Amino acid sequence: MRQLSIRQNLRLRAEIIQAIRRFFVDNDYLEVETPCRIPAPAPESHIDAVPSGDWFLHTSPELCMKRLLAAGYPRIFQICRCFRGQERGARHLPEFTMLEWYCTGIGYFEMMEQCEDMIRFAAHHSGFGDVIVWQGESVDLKKPWSRMSVPEAFDRYASLPMKTALLQDRFDEVIACEIEPRIGQKKPLFLYDYPAVHGALARLKPDNPLLAERFELYINGLELCNAFTELTDPEEQRKRFEKEQDYRNTSGKQPYPMPEKFLESLEFMPSASGNALGIDRLVMLFADSAKIDDVAAFTPEEL
Repeated sequence: MRQLSIRQNLRLRAEIIQAIRRFFVDNDYLEVETPCRIPAPAPESHIDAVPSGDWFLHTSPELCMKRLLAAGYPRIFQICRCFRGQERGARHLPEFTMLEWYCTGIGYFEMMEQCEDMIRFAAHHSGFGDVIVWQGESVDLKKPWSRMSVPEAFDRYASLPMKTALLQDRFDEVIACEIEPRIGQKKPLFLYDYPAVHGALARLKPDNPLLAERFELYINGLELCNAFTELTDPEEQRKRFEKEQDYRNTSGKQPYPMPEKFLESLEFMPSASGNALGIDRLVMLFADSAKIDDVAAFTPEEL
């Protein structure tokens, strides 16, 4: 059985999850559980929620967790199963494990520091030091980690300017094919300040509204997390959702109901930052595995 061959990875996975929980509890975060079956997911162009009756399995616990922020919970985290349709590959599973955490009163640069501290804590408490090896390449985890803006990454690595990639609807393609494989080598790298049109649920930069306060973390070309300074303006968020809904409709994708209760809660949500990190990919990194299958007890094909 495959489960026997990956026993060591599953033990490592358990140690990493236990270390993550310890990190957040030690830092005064409340662990929460929110429903995985919801009536209205966040409308996003390229993420497909899985129907469950008249509702949907959540693609992320984001909306419910932000409602908890609005209700007065200042520091929360959750480790849960998430579901996304049409996602399967060496780095993707349609059902996967997400770590998501939120902290009020901080911006996305402070969230980068928390991310550094959490991963280093998990590494040390899982038997790793300041250096790990993934697919033959050493990575130095000592602080500080590298940071690069998205415009700078396009200038340095892309075959066309960022503005042109946006106009040609090739932004995601260039990021995935030309930039991702070349960043985070030898040192983890935070790629930050995404174009506003790719801001999702992130706040726009006050001094440059063409960019959003969003970052992703890359280690040896492997994307591990997606984080924001959170948008708390319900009118702006509604406009973004409506734009995403229009795209889904014109692309023949299933439309979603508008998440009205989430939008209503934004009026009461304090300034905060949040981060969503793929547990499976983090385990891949520490297990020195190139396939997500090697760190999961079961793949869809085995069920």
